[in-house]
Amino acid sequence: MNKFLITLLIFSSPFLFSQNNKSKTTETTKPFVLGVIDEIQSKELGENRILNIYLPEGYNPKDAEKYPVIYLLDGSANEDFIHISGLVQFNSFEWINQVPKSIVVGIATVDRKRDFTFATTLEKDKKRFPTTGHSDKFIAFIEKELQPFIDKKYKTTDSKMIIGQSLGGLLSSEILLKKPSLFNKYVIVSPSIWWDNGSILNIDSQILQENFKQPTEIYIAVGKEGLTPTEIPRVMEVDANLLAEKIQASKSKNIKVFFDYFPNENHGTILHLAVFNSFKFFYPQTKE
Repeated sequence: MNKFLITLLIFSSPFLFSQNNKSKTTETTKPFVLGVIDEIQSKELGENRILNIYLPEGYNPKDAEKYPVIYLLDGSANEDFIHISGLVQFNSFEWINQVPKSIVVGIATVDRKRDFTFATTLEKDKKRFPTTGHSDKFIAFIEKELQPFIDKKYKTTDSKMIIGQSLGGLLSSEILLKKPSLFNKYVIVSPSIWWDNGSILNIDSQILQENFKQPTEIYIAVGKEGLTPTEIPRVMEVDANLLAEKIQASKSKNIKVFFDYFPNENHGTILHLAVFNSFKFFYPQTKE
């Protein structure tokens, strides 16, 4: 697989003042390395997929130390990869020590509507969004190809987190209800429960049963987001709360869920703060 450095070029101030200083400035610039770009050929999806990967400070493939993995939907460099990786790095600083040093795998977007939605029964939505309805293939990609690829190539533990917002939150919810063992930590932000008129809320999941054994933690967040873009009116806050209540009704002692409401944030601003709060839920610190 090809691997390339993800870099930011930091330019010194003389570049701004004169053409004569260009050569000197060029000599003093260096790449600022944020992570690596990896690539995986997916038979399930029938295409190559780009992965943006943040490796924690001190990561060495020759060392015995292994790291939890955070899988990020909408993980392109111009989406959420950079700022979520920054949150992970900040929270893993030794003077913060909120989160263990972790690997972040940003799955670059190709077609969100295709990959993050299951088939809808609503004819108008089929016509409006003709590529939708193939989340089953994307989930198979995660299970059969992506996770084994990451586990084989990088130093990973069994701890796996997924972060998804909006349609990504819908996909994360679908995985939780249909294939819960794929992850043990779920960050579900502003989920598009409205898809197919909220039919995902009718799934009878194994996580609701008393005999569900895998310890699983679910963080659900929503802002002040209002009505959904649907023919039948729904409210984002209500839908997110309904999802949380459904999971809270689980008979299993291994399910832990936290619902977080951000009245001062909207659909566009909520993700960063929500992920920050989710870390406090997953890794509570004991006050001395």
